[in-house]
Amino acid sequence: MNNLLLLKQKNLSQLPAEIGRPSYDRGQLTAGIVHVGVGGFHRSHEAVYTNELMQESGTSEWAICGIGLRESDRRMAEVLRKQDYLYTLIEKHPDGEIENRVIGSLVDFVLGVDDRSAVIDRMAHPDTRIVSLTITEGGYNVDATTGKFDFSNPDAQHDLENPASPRLVFGFLTAALRKRRDNGLPAFTVQSCDNIQHNGDLTRKILLDFANRQDAELAKWIEDEVSFPNAMVDRITPVTTEADINYLANTFGFHDAWPVTCEPFCQWVIEDNFSNGRPEWEKVGAQFVSDVTPYETMKLRLLNAGHSVLGILGSIFGHETIDGCVKDELFASYLRTFMDVEATPTLDAVAGIDLDQYKDTLIERFGNPNIKDRLERICLESSSKLPVFLIPTINDNLERGGSIKFAALVVAAWCYYSDKGVDQHGKELEIVDELKTLLHNAAKETGRDKLSFLKLKQVFGGLAQNHRFAEVYIEMIDALYANPDVSVLMRKLLSDS
Repeated sequence: MNNLLLLKQKNLSQLPAEIGRPSYDRGQLTAGIVHVGVGGFHRSHEAVYTNELMQESGTSEWAICGIGLRESDRRMAEVLRKQDYLYTLIEKHPDGEIENRVIGSLVDFVLGVDDRSAVIDRMAHPDTRIVSLTITEGGYNVDATTGKFDFSNPDAQHDLENPASPRLVFGFLTAALRKRRDNGLPAFTVQSCDNIQHNGDLTRKILLDFANRQDAELAKWIEDEVSFPNAMVDRITPVTTEADINYLANTFGFHDAWPVTCEPFCQWVIEDNFSNGRPEWEKVGAQFVSDVTPYETMKLRLLNAGHSVLGILGSIFGHETIDGCVKDELFASYLRTFMDVEATPTLDAVAGIDLDQYKDTLIERFGNPNIKDRLERICLESSSKLPVFLIPTINDNLERGGSIKFAALVVAAWCYYSDKGVDQHGKELEIVDELKTLLHNAAKETGRDKLSFLKLKQVFGGLAQNHRFAEVYIEMIDALYANPDVSVLMRKLLSDS
């Protein structure tokens, strides 16, 4: 590394010609966007759209200041600061072509665990016009039973009692909006970029729940002044590996401590509802619509649910990556059948989208051999994902009398996965989930009560009380616990369909 060129602003001109780089003057940029949750997806999606807009139009008012609210954000903050907030996007095509370019739209990073007031001040700054979020499903602090803000969370209790020193993102948003109101500044837009249906509506509801409890007068101002556009986001972005870092070093002779790898496909559909102006992202491929619902439902129930189907079943079988699953004809067939038989019938028509073509494209994207998206990433925080991605499809099919067996096997496999923590060959699975202990304890009771896992209401709602689903689920549990080779059940379901 001593002989490598470091990725910094002053060294951009020394990068090889085939590495794309910002052509705009980063010294003249203003951070009009504050983004909470700077991970791989943000850096392959919103930050890239913004970078491309700056490249094309020369706009300077929409640069991004990153925000980290957790101790786990510290390394990202340190890496970006050392690199002048630059990083490399490594775009891997199915045919083996790789495009590399440096992204320059991030210009600052504030670590909230070190200085909470600095986060509030940055959000409340007159330059800030959008606060965007990628905080994962769990970051919304929703009580799964009530659908409202979970005030039993100790951090929520802290934030209610210490409004100037919050811990949760909704405490920061409330404090910043209070400061803007008191200073006579217009409200910023709160823009969720998470894979959650009606993400803007959810963000609005949860923020108002919290603000109403803390300051009802402020909550009324937020309700009247703040916009929360719904959006559908899509780009497969695997976790960065040491191999990605070494690829840049060995191929191009420079060191980037945290590049981002992604597929070439990218999609962003946004409701055009902003409080205080917005970037013209439509100039670089984003789509602004009046209602994002059909697009987001399509994506959640096909792409995101499809990921979970492959992730959970593939993990138990012994596959390691999404593309490895798709190369397995059985898994590819199971996924397509689930999408055709159970997911698609629950979808409304989507303007401008051919659903069969969309599903063909999904399977092609999943099978990209150059995107080694590991199943442990797909399965992490499944307790937040499946209630959004899969269970609504099950509930819709129960109401309409549709097929439920393909999804039921996924839920039963998740029980086995949570209970045993190993694949069918005895290899330990890396399980990362905020509810890991709760899931394990419920799943291990399956021998005594076959519905014990399904009775976790905060995850499954009232699914255990549905006799039709419970009967199919128990059948899957019995078969899976008798023989953990999930491929046997998959073949049976496919042959019966």
